[in-house]
Amino acid sequence: MDKVVEPHAHNSAGRASPAGVEPLATAPLAVVVVTYNSADVLGGLLDSLPGGLDGIGKRDVIVVDNDSGDDSVGIARNHPTRPTVIETGRNAGYAAGINAATRMIRPDANVLVLNPDIRLMPGSARLLRESLRDSSVGVAAPMVLNEDGTLAKSLRREPSLSTAWSDALLGTRVAAGVGLGEIVDDPAIYQRGGKVEWVTGAILMIAARARGAVGEWDESFFLYSEEVDYMERVRRCGFSIGYVPEARAVHIGGVYHENAFLSGLMTTNRIGYYGRHHGRLATSMFRLSIIVGEGMRAGLGPGHRAALQAALHFQPQAAVAPPTSSA
Repeated sequence: MDKVVEPHAHNSAGRASPAGVEPLATAPLAVVVVTYNSADVLGGLLDSLPGGLDGIGKRDVIVVDNDSGDDSVGIARNHPTRPTVIETGRNAGYAAGINAATRMIRPDANVLVLNPDIRLMPGSARLLRESLRDSSVGVAAPMVLNEDGTLAKSLRREPSLSTAWSDALLGTRVAAGVGLGEIVDDPAIYQRGGKVEWVTGAILMIAARARGAVGEWDESFFLYSEEVDYMERVRRCGFSIGYVPEARAVHIGGVYHENAFLSGLMTTNRIGYYGRHHGRLATSMFRLSIIVGEGMRAGLGPGHRAALQAALHFQPQAAVAPPTSSA
C-alpha cells in the first residue's frame, strides 16, 4: 500500500481559516498553454475548452508559442476560443513559456496550466477550482486518463535515494506496485483523492495565493523537473498539492524513452534537481542509482542508452543550462 505523505505544516502565508474552507472562488481563471510544434494536438485541446471550462465565469486563454516551425500559432489565432497568443521568438522552454504568460496575468487570478495534448473533460476546471476552497491547497490536479481511457499513473513521491534505488533495481513498474518507487500506484488514492507530494505537470490548477507566495517557475530546467521543483516550493510555502479525481482530463502524451534527446534531458534534470536539495554524497548515490538502472536496461532502446550517458557525464552546471538542441 502506498503511503501518501502529508505536506509541510502551513505557514502564516498559507494557513487555513478555522473551518479550513473559504467561500467558493470567484477570482478569474487564466488558462495557459505552452506550445512547441504542437499543431497536431493543439486544436483538440482548444476544442475541449468550452466544455472543460463550463461553470467558470471570468476566464482568459493564453497560448505561448516557443518559436514553432509548424502552424501552432495559426491554429491558435484562428480558433473560435480566440486565445491571446504570445510568440516568444525562441525555444525558451516550458517554464519560461508559463512565466511569459503569468507576467501578463493579474495577481488574484488562479491559473490552469495545460499541455497542448490535454483534453479537458466537461466541468473539470470547475471541480478543480472548487477544491481551492480549502485555503491550504496551493495546486490542484485531476485524474488523468490515457487516450484509450485507462488510468494514467500521474501521482509521484518526492525523489529520494529510496525511490531511485527501488526504481533502478526493481524497475519502475514493480517498484510502484510494491509502494517503493517514485510513481504512486495505490488504487485507493486515485479513487478517493487527497494530498500528494507532486503530480505530473500536464495539467495543474495553481491558486492565486500559491502563485503569490512561490513566485515564478524556474526556467533553468528548460524541460522536465520544473514541475517537481515548483511543487516542492509550493509545499515549502505551506500549501498542499491536492488530487481531485472527480475532475478528469485525457493526456495523449508520448513515450519519452523512444526519444534519446528527451531521455537524456530528463535524466540530467532529475539529477540536477536532486542535487539542489541534497549534499554531494547523497547526490552521487542518486546518480549511481540511475547509472545502475539504465545500464541494466541499455539494451532495451536508445532512450535508456541516452539516459545512461547523461548520468555518466552529468555536470552540475548542465542542469541549469539550456540544451544545445531541441526535441
